[in-house]
Amino acid sequence: MSQHRKRTEKQARGLIVGAVAVTVAAGVGLGLWAGSDSDPAGSARSQAESPMGGRVEGAPTPSRAPSPTRSYPLSSTPRTIPGVRAHTPERGPGWRPASGRRVVVNDAGLADEGRLLAGELGLTYAGQKDDIRAGDVRLTVNGGKGANPESYRMTVRGGRVAISGPDDAGVFYGTRTLKQAVHGGGTAPEGVVRDEPAKPVRGFLLDIARKNFTAGWIEDRVRELGDLKFNRLQLHFSDDQAWRIESDSHPEIVSKEHLTKAQVKRIVALAAQRHITVVPEIDSPGHLGAVIAAHPELQLRSGAGNAARGAVDISNPASAKIVDDLLNEYAGLFPGADWHLGGDEYRALMVSDPEATYPQLATAARKAYGAGATVEDLTTGWLNDRADTVRAHGRAPIAWNDGFFRGTSVRAAADIRVGYWTGKEIGARQPVEYLSAGRKVVNYNDKFLYYVLGQPNQFYYPTGQRIYEEWTPRVLRGTTPVPSKYDSQILGGYFAVWCDFPNAQTQDQVATGIRMPLRATVQKLWDPGKPAVTWTRFKALADRLS
Repeated sequence: MSQHRKRTEKQARGLIVGAVAVTVAAGVGLGLWAGSDSDPAGSARSQAESPMGGRVEGAPTPSRAPSPTRSYPLSSTPRTIPGVRAHTPERGPGWRPASGRRVVVNDAGLADEGRLLAGELGLTYAGQKDDIRAGDVRLTVNGGKGANPESYRMTVRGGRVAISGPDDAGVFYGTRTLKQAVHGGGTAPEGVVRDEPAKPVRGFLLDIARKNFTAGWIEDRVRELGDLKFNRLQLHFSDDQAWRIESDSHPEIVSKEHLTKAQVKRIVALAAQRHITVVPEIDSPGHLGAVIAAHPELQLRSGAGNAARGAVDISNPASAKIVDDLLNEYAGLFPGADWHLGGDEYRALMVSDPEATYPQLATAARKAYGAGATVEDLTTGWLNDRADTVRAHGRAPIAWNDGFFRGTSVRAAADIRVGYWTGKEIGARQPVEYLSAGRKVVNYNDKFLYYVLGQPNQFYYPTGQRIYEEWTPRVLRGTTPVPSKYDSQILGGYFAVWCDFPNAQTQDQVATGIRMPLRATVQKLWDPGKPAVTWTRFKALADRLS
């Protein structure tokens, strides 16, 4: 996230400055290297192969071997999850934390990162300092032009550590790498790590609508996600079963068990401190059963009078008003750029003849868009209108792939990104159709990334091993990757927990069940290439770092 955006969000973080993270740390990727400081004469420049990801194209090529020494062997690459993408080894003792050693920064904007790392490693946070002391960890924003803002460079040399990046996000990821490298009394190896993620969206989706998760449990996941270098937490907090966040504009829809706005603000602040954007999802025009329970007059009914479960009648202006009221209200609670509009499984479009079944929708479509307009046109217009609502707050919209339709006269706005999860809907389209039309896509592949409580409808709890060995961000549907020419349009992906049968697992069982799938997912989003180590070794590393 940018310095400006982070500092804006820091106004909400006063509750938790100095908090100590308690879960696993992780490593980052490369591309245009972060850091502008040059290696001193005599340093090794041989490019090591990362044990977690292999060599990186464009990495420095060897110019000369390191000077021989009787004291230290050539260093090894730090072992982290996700694995660092490039490490230049050197000879030296490395670095390990010790009482009295300092964390210093070059910018007050790095205070969060500095305090967090100091607390985790038992160091002293000294703030902005220009002097140099033995054992220092120095954090620097260097403003590298054109570099990935999530990239960083970590240099361990001469008994000190320097972590630099073009933005504080990259510096934070460097601190996660250092934390993992010294986990359990270990030593950060001598040399230079250059790292950055392959994908800008690395997310975890949590369905808190159908199962109530405590604020403390969610905060624990935020700490875990931050240490693993995830940068999105999507909260699916509204559905047919419940509405789980306090509302001032429509308190009548809120379920008894819910998060207060104060709790959400704490989660958002904790996430921002770890460079995680909390993405709200208010799903519409389907999955609004909690709203309909309080406003039954909004429920969609067929011409025969049959109620459509969870669906509001989008020909009724009151339906749009209540949803926009809620979108506008929650825009003040979630400051991040992303907003998920849902759009999936609208019951009116899950029948063979929508116009005949729901004549009021057909009439509204023709009135709004002309004689040949369909219910799909009307539904697309609904999606565009909700996108306008969140766009007015500076948010970037995304919707599920089954909220987009083929052959409509009304087209979904070009900036609405596609969250691709399934190919089960009527008129299902292959991912290439969206990509060839130029749309940006986020991967939620339900064959690999859906952890559905109770395993209904042929869903099976995903394993980390299968994700690690078979999935990449280009595998959007089923098991077949889309052509590589579309790679840049695939922004990343989410591992998702859905709570169809909420009592099938406790929240602690969920935390245990998703532990390795989360680690495998972020490894493949950080570096989608074939892993250089086996699943057995990857799992052993995860166990050691826990």
